[in-house]
Amino acid sequence: MIINGTEIEETFAEAFGMSATRVVITALNFRWARIAGETMTGFATSVIGCGVEAGIEAEIPPNETPDGRPGLSVLLFGMSGKALARQLETRVGQCVLTCPTTAVFAGIEGEKRIPLGKNLRFFGDGYQISKQIGGRRYWRIPVMDGEFLCEESVPRVPAVGGGNFLVLAETQEQALIACERAIEAMRRLPNVIMPFPGGIVRSGSKVGSKYKALMASTNDAYCPTLRGLVQSNLDGGIGAVMEIVINGLSDADVRQATRTGINAVCELGAAGGIRRISAGNYGGKLGQFQFHLWEVMA
Repeated sequence: MIINGTEIEETFAEAFGMSATRVVITALNFRWARIAGETMTGFATSVIGCGVEAGIEAEIPPNETPDGRPGLSVLLFGMSGKALARQLETRVGQCVLTCPTTAVFAGIEGEKRIPLGKNLRFFGDGYQISKQIGGRRYWRIPVMDGEFLCEESVPRVPAVGGGNFLVLAETQEQALIACERAIEAMRRLPNVIMPFPGGIVRSGSKVGSKYKALMASTNDAYCPTLRGLVQSNLDGGIGAVMEIVINGLSDADVRQATRTGINAVCELGAAGGIRRISAGNYGGKLGQFQFHLWEVMA
């Protein structure tokens, strides 16, 4: 398959089942809502080292938020409901409760729930007040700029993490420009995040290592400096590879984001130095979901 002179490899991305939730953060203005969201989603690129994968999904206008103030939605993905609950509570408590003017609400529907204000309320030292509205319980926690309002619990739902594609370019700059264009297009979509810095991964990994303590290590087959030393997947014209990892609330969301991102890259095509599009997988042995590039782009 060739799109605008760029080869789409006949391969697939392998993704995993995860547990996810969405919260809505509101504040006096978008600036402070975004500060809270960015702080909350810091150090949240991979569950391997961060415990959770998280990112800002979208800004929400005041007429669409629960309290009529500017807000944004944040998606968080964990490998289990227990791990997700622990990370949500810690990050809201340390990064949103502390942020001026903010409030937090559930942003998704689901039967299974994880605690939020249920435990954060104890910060109120006995002065916290609960209120039930429309079957939902909220907690008002006194803080020095007024009150912090949050829901007692939020739903969690099944989700998909680890969808991905690789951009193989002639130069580092060309790879980065292409990935930036892809991220810009993908961030317009609902229900997905790209959790790595700026949505882009330069340190793609493989399973295992020479060192027993490591469960993953550099993907040497795609490292241009190792060409000639390892069994490389790069020809001589490729000088850089970058990866985009996608988490979504469903496999359809991941599939749509993959298609959108690859199309954005291929708009640059061969003239922009983009030689190939590939994907990372583990032979189909580890993940429950497979996203075959030819099918996605058909």
